[in-house]
Amino acid sequence: MRAKPEGNLLLSSSSPVSSSHEVVSRREGLGFLQQRPQRRWIEVTDNVRREYECASSRPECRLQTNLSKDIRPPVQKAVDSFLSRFFPLGYPHSVAEGYLVYSQYRAIQHFASAALHVLSTQSLLFAAGLRPTPAQATIISWVLKDGMQHFGKLVCSSMGARMDSEPKRWRIFADVMYDIGGGLEVVSPLCPQHFLPVAGVANLAKGMALVSARATRLPVYSAFAKEDNLSDLYAKGEAISTLSNVLGLGAGIYLASNIAASIQGKLAMAPLLSAVHLYSVTQEMRAAPINTLNAQRTAMLVADFIKTGIVSRPADLRYKERLILPVSLLKDAGNVRVVTQLQTAIGKPSRLTELKQRFCNKRFLLKFGQKSTDLVLHQLAKGEDAVEGWLMAANVARLSKESDFSSLAEAGGVSSSVFEKAYEETEKQLPVLLSGLREHGWHTHLFLEGNGVRAVW
Repeated sequence: MRAKPEGNLLLSSSSPVSSSHEVVSRREGLGFLQQRPQRRWIEVTDNVRREYECASSRPECRLQTNLSKDIRPPVQKAVDSFLSRFFPLGYPHSVAEGYLVYSQYRAIQHFASAALHVLSTQSLLFAAGLRPTPAQATIISWVLKDGMQHFGKLVCSSMGARMDSEPKRWRIFADVMYDIGGGLEVVSPLCPQHFLPVAGVANLAKGMALVSARATRLPVYSAFAKEDNLSDLYAKGEAISTLSNVLGLGAGIYLASNIAASIQGKLAMAPLLSAVHLYSVTQEMRAAPINTLNAQRTAMLVADFIKTGIVSRPADLRYKERLILPVSLLKDAGNVRVVTQLQTAIGKPSRLTELKQRFCNKRFLLKFGQKSTDLVLHQLAKGEDAVEGWLMAANVARLSKESDFSSLAEAGGVSSSVFEKAYEETEKQLPVLLSGLREHGWHTHLFLEGNGVRAVW
């Protein structure tokens, strides 16, 4: 169907309107195209309803168009307007599972953070000997981001590789540091003689929080993008943050003028707002289905595959990840830990030669010990190589279960029979595992170990 710049529409015989399809949907705003027999159909977009009907039964005919007013009820208009401004085009089909939960807690997080910021800034100015109004606190707060905050940014800028590996953990770290800075500002009136060091440490913590939060934003948004709509996701996410911050600032001004006008009120409200803030960001991060491979997620993937034969999706692991407590080794995944230095993992040069022969043409080495298995990745190793190493370690651990693990061949080896059997099973299982990982959207082309250091042999 082609449209002239003006006038009626002329249909060519190659695309007749008398199609037998009853409904044809298309992604164009919130619209859909309902096509019916007898050369008549209805198109509904955001604001208008168009009815198309042929004036003739000939293959080539001119269309008559009837424009109607917006037929949506006011409530539906408001809902559609909200979705179009704060959710990506095509939601919920254009985003990964968990985006709604992520957005809800993101809004709560920014609301509580903004309210706490007003209280902490007002307290900081009180400690400096000023007596600002709540409205003045929101204005002057922008100036207080300088100074020690820049040093805090430099401190965290060297942690970029670790943030790529564990974006959820570092995002929570960012909000913890932010609340530490806010807490120091709130208690600063209790020690006005130490205003400068207290304010400096507070801004140092907030500087570290700012860099960590910004650095981890893109990996989280990328995990939700299903249709190459990363920019749309980012824009809508920032819209939610902005709206929540504005509402939070308003709530903070109200609290600073009433309930939290005194230092006692601030000491009562600040922990409550901080608790809401940290709980929200934790739930927000748990809802994000990160699809990059690191040590924790690879271990869980291999463990689930060994036990069930099923390849887990990113959404399946999101609530299983440890985001605060230290990550422990998984027994079902071979108790693997990633080691970057050959000397630490291998020790003697003679053992390195032996392992290179055993893992010929592999981009990883495994040293089997009594309590753990050390995995050393080559500089050219990808995610597939890390998965293969983990899978082989898990198979060796499973096959050695009936025997005493401490009886493994001296100084961290395995018996030839166990290793050969584990090698054969790994070769059979690996294509299935890698195919399932790619099918579920895992980024198997890279492995993020967190320190950016690889070995060369």
